[in-house]
Amino acid sequence: MSGTAIAPGTEARIRLCSRQDLVANSGIVAWHQGHQIAIFLLAQPPGSVGPVPPESSEVAGAPFASPITSDGLYALDNRDPFSGANVIGRGIVGDLGGELVVASPIYKQHFRLRDGQCLEAPDQRLRCWPVALEGDDVVLLAEAAAGR
Repeated sequence: MSGTAIAPGTEARIRLCSRQDLVANSGIVAWHQGHQIAIFLLAQPPGSVGPVPPESSEVAGAPFASPITSDGLYALDNRDPFSGANVIGRGIVGDLGGELVVASPIYKQHFRLRDGQCLEAPDQRLRCWPVALEGDDVVLLAEAAAGR
């Protein structure tokens, strides 16, 4: 998927993909100005208790019927700094010691979704991209607008 500008007068926002492209509790990858961005949607936003039941329509590729807030949406660089491969969007998301993380599918390092910090190697960090849902669009926000 490639990022495109959305409406006139909203130059600070770039459309990366649609809501329908997202897969709950998994990642997808979008392209923006030479960067691969791994976008993750968590079916249960931070602070929720317990796993999503398997019969839920919010699991593994089924339509995400519940209202989604940007609280469950995260975006990180897709390039794994340890292997050099663009694979972070294929990683497994989960909770490790109370931190929401994605595990790289190659060497299994864990990166925090909130800030991209590697838990095993604190000197390594993935770039975080400010994203939000606007209607049916996942948009990339201007850095200043996101406060990051």
